[in-house]
Amino acid sequence: MSVVGNNRVGIPIVLLHDCEGAVISVETKNGEIIRGLLFEAEDMMNLYIKNAIVWNVHGVKRKVDQLYLRGREILFIVIPSMLKHAPMFQRIKHWRKHGGAPPEGVGAAVGQAAAILRKANERRRGGFGGRGGFGGRGGGGRGFGGQQGRGNFGGRGFQPRGPPPGPPPGHYGR
Repeated sequence: MSVVGNNRVGIPIVLLHDCEGAVISVETKNGEIIRGLLFEAEDMMNLYIKNAIVWNVHGVKRKVDQLYLRGREILFIVIPSMLKHAPMFQRIKHWRKHGGAPPEGVGAAVGQAAAILRKANERRRGGFGGRGGFGGRGGGGRGFGGQQGRGNFGGRGFQPRGPPPGPPPGHYGR
């Protein structure tokens, strides 16, 4: 599997990685149909297929031991039906059931993972800003009151309390 870096890959790519070792059918943009054992799938949908049978546009069939298919040439892919029970879909169901956050308790994130998830939830809900920040979406931060984040004056600007600064009333610059 060639999942590289910290970038997240989408559901179709993860599904392709789960297909490795299974027989798939691929139709290319030029009309060829390829059926064979998916040996490796890359993040750019490049496929390495072994023991492939290739049908061209005119229906002529040929056998190929190894085939490397570039991702941009793929029109669609037929995958085995057994993958509808893939673990990836179970994770998606679990996350949807719990509103995008894992449940607390058994299997809950600990340490740095828990801190990252907690901060993400606070940002999404507009909770406290953390580290004495200004809060998010007009609330909290820096104690109970004080400067509100992204409030009436746009951004993290200062919101004065009391009368505006200036000379006291009745003072005419003498």
